[in-house]
Amino acid sequence: MKLFRYPRIFDLSFPDRIWRMKDQEAVYLTFDDGPTATTQWVLDYLRQQDVRATFFCVGSNLKKHPNLRDRIISEGHELGSHTMFHEKATKTPSKDYAKSVHEAIKLSDSMLFRPPYGRLSLFHKRKLPKEAKVVMWSWLSYDFDEKVPTQRIIDKLRNVKPGDILVFHDNEKTDERIKKLLPDVILSLKSRGFKFNTISV
Repeated sequence: MKLFRYPRIFDLSFPDRIWRMKDQEAVYLTFDDGPTATTQWVLDYLRQQDVRATFFCVGSNLKKHPNLRDRIISEGHELGSHTMFHEKATKTPSKDYAKSVHEAIKLSDSMLFRPPYGRLSLFHKRKLPKEAKVVMWSWLSYDFDEKVPTQRIIDKLRNVKPGDILVFHDNEKTDERIKKLLPDVILSLKSRGFKFNTISV
């Protein structure tokens, strides 16, 4: 069973992480794993629709695509980090994980951080910079899972609520699906009167 919305118990279990925002008129589009060639298409479409988003970028990709890093910032989007090499905390020693996060934060020049796969033990979190803001999500798109039809993802948008943080991915794996999904996602949410804000805390 795919849980598009997160269980609200997460708020109580991990109150030190950001699961949703308080804005009652906006939703928050976020993209993980870039920047890649797919990011360029995403930025083009967001500019066309006058929509802003938050990009949690892998450090190694920031090094490969400094032009896209600059474009994300110059076009009014927010930048966050996503480790250097998309490491999973449950499979990476805390010392190595912390080093990766520190380096990625430095490259992104942002204290917003999203752990890959949403995995972050309390022990690993203690190793992060005290100023780091761990941003999770309240609605997951499953754009990375080809077993989930794009129409089902669109149908599940009916569960989106004000203040929700929505996760999509701008990597090579999701390239074809995100190009199909994003126009419908934005059109659907705009039709419900939602604004699109960036995460800034």
